[in-house]
Amino acid sequence: MRRGRSVTATDAPAPEAPVRTAAAHATDRVPIAAPSDRVADLYAGMRGQRFDSADVVAVCDGTRLVGLVTIERLLAARPEARVADVMDADPPRIAPRTEQEKVAWAAVQHSEPGLAVVDGDGRFVGLVPPQRLLGVLLAEHDEDIARLGGFLASTDRARLAITEPIHRRLWHRLPWLLVGLVGALLSAVLVGAFEAQLQQQVLIALFVPGVVYIADAVGTQTEALIIRGLSVGARVVRVALREAVTGVVLGMLLALLALPVIWGVWGLFELALAVAVAVLAASGIATLIAMALPWLFDRIGVDPAYGSGPLATVVQDLLSVLIYFVAVSWIAL
Repeated sequence: MRRGRSVTATDAPAPEAPVRTAAAHATDRVPIAAPSDRVADLYAGMRGQRFDSADVVAVCDGTRLVGLVTIERLLAARPEARVADVMDADPPRIAPRTEQEKVAWAAVQHSEPGLAVVDGDGRFVGLVPPQRLLGVLLAEHDEDIARLGGFLASTDRARLAITEPIHRRLWHRLPWLLVGLVGALLSAVLVGAFEAQLQQQVLIALFVPGVVYIADAVGTQTEALIIRGLSVGARVVRVALREAVTGVVLGMLLALLALPVIWGVWGLFELALAVAVAVLAASGIATLIAMALPWLFDRIGVDPAYGSGPLATVVQDLLSVLIYFVAVSWIAL
């Protein structure tokens, strides 16, 4: 019977494994035997030794893993039996970089007390013992429960946002609201730049709030979805295309609903068409802004729940006003 250190191909220190992988949870301080060893000799060799886990014995031919044998099967075997006769010659094997969640699932599905970690050449790297498998299962369970709650248990930023005192809340929120105030003033200046168009057709002003609101509403829905996804570790790129298409389709449907209503009530087809075009364009752009800003804030380490909302609203409002008046100038006037 051999200790785990004896099967390594070299004594050079191995590179540090990523934290959430099989290699990070594996240990080579386990009983290791050759296929030709007798069970009685294996028992004798294990006495007086210290192992991280002795629930499973790794059976190796040199440095290559050829099987595993549990302590239960050893206890039931005859002392003169060979290890090769009682081992599992085809145990589940996992690669060193296998994610820890897949490690736990493999152990459950195969009803194994430990999992062998083997590199691409079949060399034995170590064993993930039962107590570490339980730790992985507990960590994954906590993470899944935290996802159901809307944030990861490991995300201190999300917890802090819920529990921080009033002065910290003001410090995090007020600067972004001041940005929103500046944006509102810029919006008034932008509307004033189209004073000539407003004097020519006062009815144009009636639809400014509606176009701005629709764009804000579409953007807010996307923003809430993206922030929720970021809080549970989802990647924005996975939903970007579908969400962008959704924003355009929503804008199109709202535009098709608005056009006949405005045309029927006010009798101005050109103005109704201009409003419809503005709603379509503003909704599509608002969706892109609502995806980009939370992602950007998250990348630079700023909580997107604080900054992306006010800033997205400012940008969306300015662009919606600009889009609307440009559409009116080209179509209705």
